[in-house]
Amino acid sequence: MTEQQNTSNGSPSAYQSIQALITNIEQVIKGKKDKIELVLTCLLAEGHILIEDNPGTGKTVLARALANSIRPETTTAFKRVQFTPDLLPMDLLGTHIFDEAAKEFIFKKGPLFCNILLADEINRASPKVQSALLECMAEGQITSGDTTYLLEDVFFTIATQNPIEMEGTYPLPAAQLDRFSMKIYFGYVDEATEMDIYSNYRDIHHYLKAAEPVISIEEIRQLREAAHQVTVHPELIRSVTHIIRATRDTKDITLGASTRAGIALMKCLRAYALIQGRNYVVEDDLNVLAPHVLQHRIIYSNTTAARNWLQQTIQTELERLRKVKL
Repeated sequence: MTEQQNTSNGSPSAYQSIQALITNIEQVIKGKKDKIELVLTCLLAEGHILIEDNPGTGKTVLARALANSIRPETTTAFKRVQFTPDLLPMDLLGTHIFDEAAKEFIFKKGPLFCNILLADEINRASPKVQSALLECMAEGQITSGDTTYLLEDVFFTIATQNPIEMEGTYPLPAAQLDRFSMKIYFGYVDEATEMDIYSNYRDIHHYLKAAEPVISIEEIRQLREAAHQVTVHPELIRSVTHIIRATRDTKDITLGASTRAGIALMKCLRAYALIQGRNYVVEDDLNVLAPHVLQHRIIYSNTTAARNWLQQTIQTELERLRKVKL
């Protein structure tokens, strides 16, 4: 295919807008282009992402860099909430307060009314607070009393959790995990990149504060629509179906992937292809994304089998696809 064909669903300008966004974030997050692409994949797939890693690897900075790169329509583009055991649902959703002038109760919106929410250390909040966030992520709305309030149509949650110091935490239930399109591990950078960070940390910090937006919320909406138009070959859809159903028919798996998981994978495949400058999905996209989309949704009864089973299943489907010759 020609370059024009590769980028036709959203035009070459769509690819250029995405690359400008990636470049802007890379000024702050060094050596992590693949992780940045995964985060943007979730954003364009209208999902949410869970990042699990050790402290100090750049999870919070990534969220801020993404928010700073997007031109907001309101003043509530980005909110950060530090989840703690004493956090209450009203601290997220908002609450009714009495207006002395109007002599009535009015609803004061909480931090969930934003475009990008950073839910820091989400597993430190109580199950009640986690449940309050579930409706927002799944339905794009909150309910307070008898009234339902719609969130921003571009509402993206970046949640983080620390894999160590698990004392006093509340592990996310399967229903909550299923609302995250992906779970990724950020990891440390390579030695050369780490040396560059140490040499230029002041410039990086300055850029994070002074970075200019390179894309608007309206452009995000357009990119999401462009992602919907990306072509997926029927054999790739068949492979997604095979993988999802295989998770339910394996004796070492207690809980397999849901239909929602399959839909999330399809949406992420389309968004990732768009980020790569293509208007069609290829089998390598499935290889990249399927582990991130599915692993956190599966509960294994045999932890040893958990390490390799999903990857082996994906490889089996990739071999089948190569024989089909898409």
